[in-house]
Amino acid sequence: MGLFDRMFGRGAEAAEKQPDVEKRFNELKQKYQTVLRTADQQHIQFQNLHVQDNQLYIKATAPSEDAKSKFWDQIKLVNPSMDDIKADIDVNQNLAQGAAVSGSGRGGQTYTVKAGDTLSKVSKQFYGDPNQYMRIFYANRDKLSDPDKIQVGQELTIPKG
Repeated sequence: MGLFDRMFGRGAEAAEKQPDVEKRFNELKQKYQTVLRTADQQHIQFQNLHVQDNQLYIKATAPSEDAKSKFWDQIKLVNPSMDDIKADIDVNQNLAQGAAVSGSGRGGQTYTVKAGDTLSKVSKQFYGDPNQYMRIFYANRDKLSDPDKIQVGQELTIPKG
């Protein structure tokens, strides 16, 4: 399963109970695949990615205005009317610095994955909130390709809370 194969964040849990919402999510994900790829290339961090009111809803943070602009440009290329997508993209310059040092061990602590661990479980342990798992994932992009695939014995950098 790839990074954008699952809905996550607020709205994802309710969608799991509705097969038609899951189907719509897959349709929109396919349509906006180049947008999602651009977001990944620009190190844009997603907080939410789900279907809401029959539209793809994205809440994310970009590391720079340039990354945010490239993301919006790609959305407009796919669908100039933007009638089936809503995106709320903030800019946080600290993400650019974090992307440069991710996986280096600076700015956080190291955690060794144990049997039965998931990023959500590790997130709950360190932040008190399992929904913060994407912070750990983004800090370990050099080691992880999918937030659902971590290995026992893997050393993860846990960003400061």
